[in-house]
Amino acid sequence: MPRQRHTTLKVVVTGPFNAGKTTLISTISEIPVLTTETSVSDAARERKKRTTVSMDFGRITVAGDPVIELAMFGTPGQARFDFMWNVLSKGMLGYVLMVDVADPSTWAEAGAIRDHFRVLGRVPYVVAANRSDGDDAAPLALRRTLDLPAHVRVVPCNVVEIASAKDVMLALLVDVLSAIEARPASPSAPTPVNAQVG
Repeated sequence: MPRQRHTTLKVVVTGPFNAGKTTLISTISEIPVLTTETSVSDAARERKKRTTVSMDFGRITVAGDPVIELAMFGTPGQARFDFMWNVLSKGMLGYVLMVDVADPSTWAEAGAIRDHFRVLGRVPYVVAANRSDGDDAAPLALRRTLDLPAHVRVVPCNVVEIASAKDVMLALLVDVLSAIEARPASPSAPTPVNAQVG
């Protein structure tokens, strides 16, 4: 019986402070999440007591041929740790821009982070409209505010829910695989069939 092929794809989860980056990874990771947190600055303490300072790391397996392991790296959200964005972006094949749609005051910051990552790598990305709670208007307003190209997906979600968090990662995976398949043929290029997040 032929041995099933495996491949690993690196993706990044980024976005403003308190957008839900660590929560997304923690919700769907199959392994205990490696996280590095510290107390937040006084100005932000009312919103959240702890924040990521270097990275979060988790992993999820996607069924297909080959089997895909998504290695998920979460970035710090606070600007004082933004040097880690450059470090974590190396080798990424795509990224999730996590945005709290219930807090429009963070949308401009999300746009600035997106602009930073577009310089770091010309890779696919999706926008996770976190805490949408069935509100169709907020994700549309977010799309307009960020002036997103038509091909960039905005995925309404609530990443404390497993199915919702998986929807975000599956949307990104579809775009990443499409980008890989558009490259010149390579023996290592993954071509899963009917991929499903496990």
